[in-house]
Amino acid sequence: MGRSFGMAAYRALSRRSASRSFTPSGTRPVGELVWLHAAEASNLLAIQDLAQRLCSARDDLHVLITLPDRNSLDVARMTSPKEDTIHLDEIPSEHPAAVDSFLRNWAPDMCIWAWGRLRPTLVHETHQKDCPMSLIDADTGGFDGRRDRWLPDLSRDLLSGFVALMARSAAAAQRLENLGLPRGNIEVTPPLQAGGQALPCDDADLTEMTSRLGGRPVWLATGVQEEETDTILKAHRHALRYSHRLLLILHPAHPRSFHPFAEEAVGLGFRVGEWSAMEEPSENTQVMMAEDDSDLGLFYRLAPVSFLGSSLSPGHGGCNPFEAAALGSAVLYGPNVRRYLPFYSRLANAGAARIVKDTQSLGTAVTRLIAPDQAAAMAHAGWDVISHGAELTDRVIDLVQTTLDDRLERRHANA
Repeated sequence: MGRSFGMAAYRALSRRSASRSFTPSGTRPVGELVWLHAAEASNLLAIQDLAQRLCSARDDLHVLITLPDRNSLDVARMTSPKEDTIHLDEIPSEHPAAVDSFLRNWAPDMCIWAWGRLRPTLVHETHQKDCPMSLIDADTGGFDGRRDRWLPDLSRDLLSGFVALMARSAAAAQRLENLGLPRGNIEVTPPLQAGGQALPCDDADLTEMTSRLGGRPVWLATGVQEEETDTILKAHRHALRYSHRLLLILHPAHPRSFHPFAEEAVGLGFRVGEWSAMEEPSENTQVMMAEDDSDLGLFYRLAPVSFLGSSLSPGHGGCNPFEAAALGSAVLYGPNVRRYLPFYSRLANAGAARIVKDTQSLGTAVTRLIAPDQAAAMAHAGWDVISHGAELTDRVIDLVQTTLDDRLERRHANA
């Protein structure tokens, strides 16, 4: 991509007005690195979900997510998946020296730019580094700034170097076309929405546990904080009055809470088993304690109803509800879920999640939802939400796989 007069003028202005310093948040990992830029910080959760899906789809892949400012970076750090394959950083200023420091440090193999609000110096230099760039989820708001209106040729020249252009609506596609891009180069796709991942599960464990339970109704309480335990156990006692064989799988938010929770359950008169001690629930077990996060895929499959903890009391932010919905478990949650509020709102609006506030409402909800038809209706609604968010994500995953494979082939051919 050549340098236009508009680009040259813009770079000259950036040298005078932007900060030349950039300090990366970390060093580049070994292996392939895909860079995702979340220009629309409000859609960060969907970007993080896409990053997780990419890392799951391709072995040894790392993903860098960049945010437009320090505040949105701080928010991202609070909600980011605890995985060493996903990295976070603030986007550099438009000063050429800052851009050069950013690109030298991270050296991405591919860039996925979401929404819009292009950074001309950064985009231009990324192209110059022979790093393929794709625009996804483009929206009118991402191309309606002063620069886009007064320097449309600059935006057109920048976008002409992208290997794929995906707009979230016909209006967004028209905006890109108005900038001078050929209509045939623009693909209209659904908006980028998180779709959730199906947590893994050993099929043999699932078959064995299903057989062992023999049709017993099960509900799961996961991500449970200390101040929530009393509410959950009393709700379980309420539900046992109507379903005497009901089993609660209790999964604390922190492993340190495992033994105090078990002692509290025993103190309230429950018959308690421990999954970590390889104890399978007997017919008499009323509460099964579990502490290993790696077993959540199994538990969500066993439990048609899941209460997602860290949500009854403020200060924790809730758990990701798409993990439960993706595996067919109806979702119950408390009122304090600010961290994942957009996810809960989508599920609740579709009838796949229900809010509870205390022992009575939780116990009543569990009693009603362990009826197979009730849980199945919510699970189906949840699956519709998950599926709706998957189309663009799957499209991007295919694009990344193809692009990175092509780069590997070229490297091998030139070796």
